[in-house]
Order: sequence, then structure tokens, then C-alpha cells
Amino acid sequence: MAKQPMLKFVTVDRDMPEKRDAGERNKDFHEIYAEYAHAKAAEQSSRCSQCGVPYCQAHCPLHNNIPDWLRLTATGRLEEAYATSQATNTFPEICGRICPQDRLCEGNCVIEQSGHGTVTIGSVEKYITDTAWEEGWVKPITPSVERAESVGIIGAGPGGLAAAERLRRAGFKVTVYDRHDRAGGLLTYGIPGFKLEKDVVMRRVDLLEQGGVVFKQNCNVGEDISFADLRAAHDAVIIATGVYKSRDLGGPGAGAKGIVRAIDYLTCSNRLNFGDTVAEYESGELNAEGKKVVVIGGGDTAMDCVRTAIRQGAESVKCLYRRDRANMPGSQRETNNAEEEGVVFEWLAAPKGFTGDPVNGVMVQRMRLGQPDASGRQSPEVIEGADYVEEADLVIKALGFEPEDLPTLWGEEALEVTRWGTVKAAFTTGATAMDGVYAVGDIVRGASLVVWAIKDGRDCADAIIERFENASSVAAE
Repeated sequence: MAKQPMLKFVTVDRDMPEKRDAGERNKDFHEIYAEYAHAKAAEQSSRCSQCGVPYCQAHCPLHNNIPDWLRLTATGRLEEAYATSQATNTFPEICGRICPQDRLCEGNCVIEQSGHGTVTIGSVEKYITDTAWEEGWVKPITPSVERAESVGIIGAGPGGLAAAERLRRAGFKVTVYDRHDRAGGLLTYGIPGFKLEKDVVMRRVDLLEQGGVVFKQNCNVGEDISFADLRAAHDAVIIATGVYKSRDLGGPGAGAKGIVRAIDYLTCSNRLNFGDTVAEYESGELNAEGKKVVVIGGGDTAMDCVRTAIRQGAESVKCLYRRDRANMPGSQRETNNAEEEGVVFEWLAAPKGFTGDPVNGVMVQRMRLGQPDASGRQSPEVIEGADYVEEADLVIKALGFEPEDLPTLWGEEALEVTRWGTVKAAFTTGATAMDGVYAVGDIVRGASLVVWAIKDGRDCADAIIERFENASSVAAE
């Protein structure tokens, strides 16, 4: 009888890929986790219980066939594992690196709930796809038929790229318009290299270009091309701009020099790692070297900023968050990594103003958690008389992002938005009230996860494909 390849979670412990020593990794921007060896990937995959109702799959926005590709990996069928992974996920090598698996698939793993430690799903996903690239299994798109219709996509982030891949595979002509000089959106200029090395993103963009997707970089819709002209040039348009407007801080001294936006800081750092010369870094404006850095916020963007500042050689790095550790929105895994690398967290601390110009300190209010609100979350309350000043030479605001005012920027008042400024679109298809105009990702959801943007892009592309195929069928009759 053949030996059971799965269900080994009772005898085999959870084992993540080796993590580089904090004292070594905090000096560069390379990814911090090593690759699994084949034997280790197979071993960890074999821990999957192959449960009848896979909660890992149910809690993945893309509903990836996780138990299937874990079993294929455990039995050495890696090319089939990659094909299964790629069937539901446009960028599995990216999701394997940056998805908050602790909140999604791994956090809902059945054996995790039973106390055995979750299957290392993200690390295996990364291993499968990196192996596929090395072995040449990842091929450019080759549509079986070329269609006459064209689709214009505004934004080359994960939502736009996912839609582009799916539409091009169906034979549509696809043109992606983006304001930056490189495609990828926040994958390229927002997320630091220690979480997602940029050659991983660039090789996927190159593959899309090889498959016939056309990229128009340094193109600002509303300036270099009007929204109306873009609509006239294509049979359908997808808005996938993301949300880039930073939430701001008020209070005394909020306009002082040395208080910067997280998006500017991270973009500068990522440009440097591409080898670009950035004037704001050379001048010291966006350079943490030798400075006392304070980052305000508790999400994943704040974690990216504190860990970047450490690598730039800051004298000290502190993160202020108004709630406690248990209530922070960012990944606990990223918080742990930051602490290992030398970041100090000041929980239950909120800024109320700044001293000096250039800034030399943050006026901080001590907080406590009050009664839960309607959602059950406790609201922070000020502790009177407990204020203090935190020394700072560089303050980075990482309070999240809001949508830009697209109807005004594009001169398109007919584009409906919600009271939050997000584009009003159907979540299932991305369709807006404007004929042939769709919207996906953060510009519809508000700031969210990459994996949700990928899902939206795929779903929207499928809706567009169905629309034109149905139209072709009617015309044929």
C-alpha cells in the first residue's frame, strides 16, 4: 500500500523558511526569508490535512485551490502545482511574498485551530512559482484568437495588471496607461524590496509586454490624455488608479519641514534601489541616515516605513500608534520583524502637534482604550496630564490613503463617486454607470490588499469578455 503523502501535521512541526539574521538583514533591502529546499517544501506541504471544507481556500479572496497545490507539491508534481496555482491567481509569486497570510489562508487553517501550527501556505506558494520561473514553465501570453476590441486600463498596479493579463489572454487589444515611469504601482514604488524584490515585479511586467500588452508610461490622464479621448480610443475602459492621497495630520507645527508623507518616503527609497538619483534623498529631505525617526501609524505602510528607516541608518526609529498592539491593523508578522530589526513601538500614543521648524519633536498624548463602539472595537481616549515630547528629526505620516478627486482631475463630472470619494462601481463586475467604463481595486474599495485588487481585476476582465462575446453572438444571429 502506498505511503500516505499527506496528514503529517501530527508528526511534522510547522517550519518556516530560514529568516536572515536581523543584524544582517537590516543593512540591505533584500528579501528576509530564504527559499525552501525542495525536500522542505514537500515536507511542509505534506502537513495539509486535506480537509473536506478547506477554510484556507474560503478565506482567500481569490479562492485559490490551496489543498490541491499543496498535495501536488508534497508528491513532487511541481509543474502541475504551478499550473493549479496560476489558474486562480495572476501573480502567485507576489501574493506568496506579501499577502498577510496570518489574517487570511494560514490564519484560518484547520490544523492551526487544532493547535498543530498552520501549514506554511505563503512560503510554499512562493517556492512553487519561483521554481516555475527557474524551470521555464512561465510562458508569455499566446491568445488562441485575436479580437478586434480594445480595452484601455488606467493604472498599472495589481488590479490593472490582473485585468490586462486576463483580457490579453482572451485576445483583446490592451493598453495600460500609468503616471509612473515603471509599471507595478505600489508593488514597484510602495512596497520595499525586503518584502518584494523589484525584479520579481519587473519580470512579470516584461512577460505581459511579451504577450502583447502595451504600456504607456509617464502618462497622466487629465493632462497628457483626456478621459474622453481615452474612452473614444477604446471599446472599454478600466479605472485602476488605486488611492494615493495621504491622510493628513493637523495640530500645531504640522507644516514644519521634516514632516513627510509615507508614499513620498517609500517611493524615494524604492527609486534608489532601482539605481535612480533622487534629489530629495540627496538633500536629506527623504533620507533617514543619522536621524531620530518617528513614524505615525499602525498599518502595513507604517511597518514598511520604520523598517526602511532602519536600513537607511537612522539613529533611532520609533512608531507611534494610538491603540495597543492587539488592535493594530498591520500584520503581526511585520511588527515582529520590525522589532527584531531595532524598531521601538510606543503603543497608546497619539500626536497632538510638533515642535521646531525644521521639526525636532512630536508632542505626544498618552492614550487608554475606552468602551467598545458599535463594532466592538475600543476607542482610544486621552489620559489627561500624561503628555510628553518625543525627539524627532524626521517624522513620517503613515495614516493611510484616500482617493483623489477623479471627476475634477479628469474633468468628468459624470463619473459617479461615493461619499468617501471612491468610484461607484458594481463589486461583481466593476461596471460603473458610464457605458463601457469599469473600475477595480482600491479606487472602488478604498485602501485594501493587493490580493483583493487582483480579484477585482480578474472579475472585471471576465465581465468585459462576457459582454463582448455575447454581443458577437447576437450579431452573428
